[in-house]
Amino acid sequence: MKKSKKYIEYRSKIDPLTRYSLEQAVKILKENRYAKFDESIEVAVRLGVDPKHAEQMVRGTVALPNGTGKKVVIAVFAQGEKAAEAAEAGADFVGAEDLAEKVKGGWTEFDVAVATPDMMRVLGPLGKVLGPRGLMPNPKTGTVTMDVSKAVKELKGGRIEFRVDRQANVAVSVGKISFEPDKIVENVRAFIDAIMRAKPASSKGAYLLGASICSTMSPGIKLDHQSLIISIKK
Repeated sequence: MKKSKKYIEYRSKIDPLTRYSLEQAVKILKENRYAKFDESIEVAVRLGVDPKHAEQMVRGTVALPNGTGKKVVIAVFAQGEKAAEAAEAGADFVGAEDLAEKVKGGWTEFDVAVATPDMMRVLGPLGKVLGPRGLMPNPKTGTVTMDVSKAVKELKGGRIEFRVDRQANVAVSVGKISFEPDKIVENVRAFIDAIMRAKPASSKGAYLLGASICSTMSPGIKLDHQSLIISIKK
């Protein structure tokens, strides 16, 4: 894929052999932005785990202190009082069997699905639709819960889910380029802290092997992940 002149010029300002501090990397992103839209900021980490083993699967959620800057569309599968609570909390779509039928027909116009435990019998058969898209509710990520109101409010407020892929990488969006530098830094640190807390007990040796940050239109910038870990532990 051919790169634009602006991208090539941008890349020339980044030393591929240098691991930048988080603050330095954010400064580079802010000072060299050239896109006309509000780019997303993404952080990717490489972990010393083997995702082929279930006991080394890394996944969880983290509430970013400054949100993601994105509008999160939430579908809640609930009925009765819980459905009313979800709607009041700000859920975009609320339903039970009727909503499940829409999904069965191929409709997936939402970013996150939340369900009460009793609704999992309805969602179970939809695994082939929701699973590949990462939309199946899961107790481990707080999306299967009786407290649907709390779940909806947290998700709308900036709670994100992370999960290691087959190559032992985790990548998430941590905000927008328009955020103040300190807010981006706070969000990244919150994510890294959550990753460290999610370390499997069976993981031996080095755990966080590397990290990088980029915006939608920028090259990746390697982070000094060791100093980042130290700053979080303080």
